[in-house]
Amino acid sequence: MKNKAITVEQAIEMIPDGAVLMIGGFLGDGTPELLIDALVKSGKRNFTIIANDTAFPDKGIGKMIVNKMAKKVIVSHIGTNPETQKQMIEGTLEVELVPQGTLAEKVRAGGFGLGGILTPTGVGTVVENGKQKIVIDDKEYLVEPALRADFALIKAQKADFYGNLFFNLTSRNFNPLMAFAGKITIVEVEEFVPVGGLSPNEIHTPHAVVDYIVRGNAR
Repeated sequence: MKNKAITVEQAIEMIPDGAVLMIGGFLGDGTPELLIDALVKSGKRNFTIIANDTAFPDKGIGKMIVNKMAKKVIVSHIGTNPETQKQMIEGTLEVELVPQGTLAEKVRAGGFGLGGILTPTGVGTVVENGKQKIVIDDKEYLVEPALRADFALIKAQKADFYGNLFFNLTSRNFNPLMAFAGKITIVEVEEFVPVGGLSPNEIHTPHAVVDYIVRGNAR
């Protein structure tokens, strides 16, 4: 085991142009704002972003969209960010829309080493175009491939120095799932606690899947 704490500058230096990023949060809640702000400042580009949504133009992932840092987003909706819609219509940003539950399970499958999932969601609609279908017990399912990323950028309220994580309230959305699905997982954390400072019941994500920790807003 090692102390996984690094600076935000060290974290951003690891992320190259064109990387596939998973970013936690839901409309900006539970999103690693410090890491996003540092990425925006870095000027890096051509990212593929996997997230629930693109938040708002002035919040969360939306700031990356406004600065035209993404070439593609894989999300469940873009309705709260007109800049995402504008770039999609202009053809400068590829948008892949995935039903929210399907998106969560594709991320979970990627993190747990599965090839994909079977889902009835989208059968008989445009969602099924180009996808493999399987019939089980006379019911059709779409084969949805798993999602993985080069880097998972997530937000936790507490972490010990080994990287065990505690998420508070709505931050327990996509963050715990994405922690498993990144080749490298970087966590922005509000509060460090000593090793042993989290009870077993508080550990929502184990240290084994966390590579690095960055201090966010200190308490």
